[in-house]
Amino acid sequence: MKIYVTTVFVDDQDKALEFYTEKLGFEKKHDIPMGEYRWLTLTEPGNPQSVELLLEPSDHPATKPFKEALVEDGIPFKSFKVADIQNEYERLLSLGVTFTQPPTEMGAVITAVLDDTCGNLIQLIQFEA
Repeated sequence: MKIYVTTVFVDDQDKALEFYTEKLGFEKKHDIPMGEYRWLTLTEPGNPQSVELLLEPSDHPATKPFKEALVEDGIPFKSFKVADIQNEYERLLSLGVTFTQPPTEMGAVITAVLDDTCGNLIQLIQFEA
């Protein structure tokens, strides 16, 4: 069994697509109209067979309070692995990305937390060698 797709709830699919592709560097895989919304997935750069990230509209009534509670408590909804967190942090800052936590050592990992502009906190993580 393998993970096929994972979801991030977003307030606006177009805005999320722009942020996740132009800032974070993911690549669009599927963009299928489904009525008012789309089946909109992304993959790792250069790896279209990787796990897909679904940009899911956050219209379900439970989603808004869930997302707000996580943000209020400073809890990231997703975590993305990076090879060099300091370099990625500086690159994203130069693109105007807002961080709620700069790179911080936490035992065997270094983490940073950013605001995805779509109602979520996203953690970047670098594992120590």
